[in-house]
Amino acid sequence: MVAQVKISEGVLWVGGEAYPLRNVSHVGQRRLAIDRGAAWRKFIGRTLGCLILGVILAAIAGALGVIVLLVIEALAVWRLVSLLQKPVVYGLVLNTSGTQREAIWSTQQKEIERLIYEITKAIGNPDVAQTVINVEHAVQGDLIQQYGAGSIGKAEHSGGGRIGGS
Repeated sequence: MVAQVKISEGVLWVGGEAYPLRNVSHVGQRRLAIDRGAAWRKFIGRTLGCLILGVILAAIAGALGVIVLLVIEALAVWRLVSLLQKPVVYGLVLNTSGTQREAIWSTQQKEIERLIYEITKAIGNPDVAQTVINVEHAVQGDLIQQYGAGSIGKAEHSGGGRIGGS
């Protein structure tokens, strides 16, 4: 998905969200990455549980129990691989009037770094000509962070604006 960020007449536009540059007190970035250690620990725990259950099923149901064991283990491997393949996501963080907002997310750190540079430059020189930046690798969809002790559950996000938990 491509998202457009525009700086014009002292206002930062991220999609349909407007941030007056005079109200922006801090510009930074956030990094969201999969906790690989937790993913591996969960996989190992599932595998051990599957093996114990598989031995019991194999003793009771014979070959059918072994087949069930293999299917369950294949699903555990599939979940691990799909989780480990998720890219790191970088977010543009804006502090406005004491409120921190994640304005846009991208899978490319360079895009967020460029936004930080351009916004900071515009804050220092608000009379600069209009600037339009296309974020080629913008992330759209729900942010679900349910691994680790800091689980926030489901937070809806459309690529612009603030993430709000539901």
